[in-house]
Amino acid sequence: MNKILLIIQREYLSRVKKKSFIVMTLLTPIIIAGFYGVAIYFSIQGISGTSNKIAVVSENKTLLEKLPSSKNRNYQYVDQSLKEMKSSLKNGSYDYVLYLPDFDLNHPEGIQLLGNKQAGLTLSSKISDDIEELIRNQKLKTSGIAQEELDKLKTSVDIDTKKISDTGKEEDSSAGASTIIAYVSGILMFMFIMLYGVQVMRGVIEEKTNRIIEVMISSVKPFQLMMGKIIGIALVGLTQFVLWIVLTASISTVAMKMLVNDKDLKESAMQASVQAKKMPSAQVAAANTPGIGNIQKSLANLELTKIISVFIFFFIGGYLFYSALYAAIGSAVDSETETQQFMFPVMMPLLFGYILSLSVITNDPYGPMAFWLSIIPFTSPIAMMVRLPYGVPDWQLMLSMGLMVIGFVGTVWVASRIYRVGILMYGKKASFKEMIKWFAYKN
Repeated sequence: MNKILLIIQREYLSRVKKKSFIVMTLLTPIIIAGFYGVAIYFSIQGISGTSNKIAVVSENKTLLEKLPSSKNRNYQYVDQSLKEMKSSLKNGSYDYVLYLPDFDLNHPEGIQLLGNKQAGLTLSSKISDDIEELIRNQKLKTSGIAQEELDKLKTSVDIDTKKISDTGKEEDSSAGASTIIAYVSGILMFMFIMLYGVQVMRGVIEEKTNRIIEVMISSVKPFQLMMGKIIGIALVGLTQFVLWIVLTASISTVAMKMLVNDKDLKESAMQASVQAKKMPSAQVAAANTPGIGNIQKSLANLELTKIISVFIFFFIGGYLFYSALYAAIGSAVDSETETQQFMFPVMMPLLFGYILSLSVITNDPYGPMAFWLSIIPFTSPIAMMVRLPYGVPDWQLMLSMGLMVIGFVGTVWVASRIYRVGILMYGKKASFKEMIKWFAYKN
């Protein structure tokens, strides 16, 4: 046991003292915080920024109303022909020209949006929605319905979702909040297991090619060496993960205060208020739906301590499960280029679990597919973390954890039997058939 602890200490200290570890630990939170800070900053600037000036050339005799301008679409009707407006685009008076020909309201055809630059998908989609809304209102007015009645037809529905706990207490819940936590947990789990599992494999290959392993094997058993390396790198991963969380939260707070000041928030709020006054009452209700508030309340009701604790367990369990296999691969080859044929079969279950977890489980987190994905050790690290925010029975969580421990012990046992032989093999190209022979060796 003392030898394993010495190897763990060596692996941990040798990696955390590297400049690359220090740089990436400090740089990653800055990149993440900067990315979200800039995104929020530009989204706020976009709200209060200038809108696209769109000249509308209308030859339509049935559309009596005009397109209403909005925060990023400023419609200006002109009395010039389409040919004249095409030439005026060159002097920059307008960003785009919208041409509305005389069409049947039931079959609107020939509508064009012209500009010196390509209109973005969002802008063209919004303009299309505005025209559809105008045609719909015109049809309803033609049928004799007053504007007040039209406003009453637009109804916004907000569902206040509740979840009844085992004690019978009602708690606020939100599929949006659960999905966000599920996606983030699944992505982080997949990323960390792959990142640090590959580090184990590269470390074994490096020591093997440098012949350092021959000296170390004279003092420790191959199993002790493999376990020390796996656990040491796991502690490096946990250290980096915790530092990333602390630094990202701290830097994000500072960045938000620097990038977004009170004046910007007041301007964006004022702009939203002005737009609300121009909107019909039904649209105002839709714009002020309490969806974000529901998400915030449901996040408060989520058992974040439990989620973080389970995340750490499955991170360690999943990492130990896969890193043992990566260590076996590293011991079987002489260079990193030879690892490709072995890495894909090992990576497939994890990738399979990742893809299915983010598609099947978020649609039906309580179905049989979700259950089995979160129970089988090959896929449970990701699948269980994706399911957990939706609520998992304690017996399923305990069963998954128990099988994860059993799977880890079994994987380490299999990997160690390959590792003990492959670590001293040089110059012989390994294959799956050869690795099976190594596993069967008695001594």
